[in-house]
Amino acid sequence: MKDLIIKIENPVLDIKNLSISYNKGKYAVTNVNAGVKKNSVTAIMGPSGCGKSTLLRAINRMHELYPNIEVKGKIFLNNNDIFLMSSIEIRRKIGMVFQRPNPFPTMSIYDNVIAGYKLNGIRLKKNKKDEIVEKSLKDVVLWNEVKNSLKKKGTFLSGGQQQRLCIARALAFKPDVILLDEPTSALDPIATKKVEQLLIKLKENYTILLVTHNMSQAARMSDYSMFMYLGELVEYGKTKKLFINPVDKRTEEYLTGKFS
Repeated sequence: MKDLIIKIENPVLDIKNLSISYNKGKYAVTNVNAGVKKNSVTAIMGPSGCGKSTLLRAINRMHELYPNIEVKGKIFLNNNDIFLMSSIEIRRKIGMVFQRPNPFPTMSIYDNVIAGYKLNGIRLKKNKKDEIVEKSLKDVVLWNEVKNSLKKKGTFLSGGQQQRLCIARALAFKPDVILLDEPTSALDPIATKKVEQLLIKLKENYTILLVTHNMSQAARMSDYSMFMYLGELVEYGKTKKLFINPVDKRTEEYLTGKFS
């Protein structure tokens, strides 16, 4: 049988023997090994509770925010061990966007974009802040929609606009990698299409990892796909090949709707 896990040359992210447990001895992710190609969209699929979001959140060390979570193994970003980097540095280099749009409700659109700088105590001159805000909002195709409303609260925006604002907030630090945990599941079809088109464009300058329950979405927009089941990375390869000719029976059964 062919190797189920594709070998990525010179990956921007390299996950080695990663296991994560929430309770001692009970693993939510077990011995995952995978490289992620630079300037690509990689989808992480699988049924609920299979470890998708757990794997994603480990990549920018979000688990350290919670007690009793044990992480074993290594994750390298551009050949640098992320566990030897400061949490502030790693979260600048690896941005995160969540399932539901979560602009800071007390902040303006402008302040939401540069919130990371404020929260990290980084002082910027007004012209530099203006430059970052404009570029980040242009990158997510939101600038023309909000340029006359920058002092309004981020919650003033529609759901799709709020999610693009959250992506702009992640882009403001110019990260190497953007992690997205089901970013369109709370959006209507029109807003979903806009976010998908945006992410395809953003891969020109960023590497994107996307957790999704939506197999059609993964097929439409990802270059590579991972299939996880019961905490194990079962199969990982080019999306077109994985969808047309999955190697593992569990992948085939998931893609054909025999279990969800």
